[in-house]
Amino acid sequence: MGTNTLPITTVKFGVFAATCALAISAATSVARADTFVLNVEAPGVQNTTAKFDVVGVETFNEQPVGVGPGFTTDFGTSGAITGAYSGPDGVQINAADQYGGAGGVGNYIVAFPDSPYTINLSSNPTKDPEGINYFGYWLSSLDPGNIVTFYDDGTEVGQVTPDDVAAITSLNKAYYGNPNANFLGKNSGEAYVFINFYDTTGTFNQITFTEGNSYGGGYESDNDTVGFYTGMAVIPETSTWIMMLLGFAALGFARHRANSNVRSRKGMPCVTLLETALLAEKISLLSARNLPVKGLKISS
Repeated sequence: MGTNTLPITTVKFGVFAATCALAISAATSVARADTFVLNVEAPGVQNTTAKFDVVGVETFNEQPVGVGPGFTTDFGTSGAITGAYSGPDGVQINAADQYGGAGGVGNYIVAFPDSPYTINLSSNPTKDPEGINYFGYWLSSLDPGNIVTFYDDGTEVGQVTPDDVAAITSLNKAYYGNPNANFLGKNSGEAYVFINFYDTTGTFNQITFTEGNSYGGGYESDNDTVGFYTGMAVIPETSTWIMMLLGFAALGFARHRANSNVRSRKGMPCVTLLETALLAEKISLLSARNLPVKGLKISS
């Protein structure tokens, strides 16, 4: 199938801000592309600071550690929003370690190459009549295999890749290494960051977390936050935000039954993230000289 590329359309620069012209693959057969804004909280912040009409958080601390059949949560919203977590072989919950766990305590959820998982979301028309247009989470140990995809009634409306995240985090070394006291400084080559996704042109009701087969790591997540946002997080001047037309990709993932209930994530070099940082630096220099950068529109 042929593909088109949808470039990042707007980049706003802060004190350390710069980014690269990451192209997002778009399948031509997909009928809809929502416009998402991706921004991140300050280093070490592990919950969103956005504003909401309705919002809830799943911390995974009430879920049993190990591979389980899946579970349903209302994110503490008293039934306004419900999420069903499931996977082909269940879902895996780990106790906090150097790879995940907000605050360095409690539990977190993780996807491995053979165990992706899906969150099916629904909103109560009385308590949340506007639907769901926001998702945020504490992403830890970012690696090149981490993919999150958004759907609305089965139609893919957006996808975020590790390079999209690294375009921001690579500009501030404070994002790298576990920031929590119990595991302080562990995994110094990987990013730990709370990410905010805002669907500015629609809503969604399904999210998938997958880990690419070739990387051998995991996609760790905690403090999963869902809601209908009314105000975006106020981003510190040392950070940046990206508005993107998030594209689409058809991804195939081999699914094999887990051999054990709890597995440890293997660390790995993040060459892609380093390349992103170098490209970001180059674009920053071009921008400082008022030279055009293909695929980017600079906004003051």
